[in-house]
Amino acid sequence: MKQIAAGKFKAHCLQLKDEVQARREEVVITKRGKPVAKLVPVVADPDPIFGFMRGKIRVNGDIVAPVLSLEEWGDLG
Repeated sequence: MKQIAAGKFKAHCLQLKDEVQARREEVVITKRGKPVAKLVPVVADPDPIFGFMRGKIRVNGDIVAPVLSLEEWGDLG
């Protein structure tokens, strides 16, 4: 893990952010030799809304066809 002094980080912040993104490695920012912050790459989580019901629903029969036939619709009126 790379370490960098806070003053040096301030001067090279944009360059370091690009390096962290490209190399996927963390950088510890120190002040007087003690760690005060950590710059880490962002891990993109998949959107939980898509696919969360996968494997929990079963389709029985035709889901496109009408539920009632034309004759059954006529009986309702």
